[in-house]
Amino acid sequence: MDDRPIDPGALINELEGHLLIEATLGEGRCEAGRFTQQFGWLTDSQRGEIEERFVAEYVALARVSWERTARRGAELRSEYEEVYRALRRRLLAGFLFGTAVFVPAAVLVVSIARRS
Repeated sequence: MDDRPIDPGALINELEGHLLIEATLGEGRCEAGRFTQQFGWLTDSQRGEIEERFVAEYVALARVSWERTARRGAELRSEYEEVYRALRRRLLAGFLFGTAVFVPAAVLVVSIARRS
């Protein structure tokens, strides 16, 4: 091991990734078995080869789906962050405008009240 500190977030993400892949492999194997059952004429070695290919395709399709979902999530995050920044700017502008109007008005009211 090296002396770099362990990043718990990265470690958890890596662990979740491994668990997700293992779950997908399990699902793929289950679906492959279900798929090959309809072909009773296959030999055991043929069935095994078809199941292996099926699982590989199943995992590849899942990976493409995950990547698409991650890209869309990043796009949405970017869009929402831009909207959030725009709302913050508008809120700050409104606050500054309100302060610019309220403070002089308050000073004027106080100065009029002192004269009376």
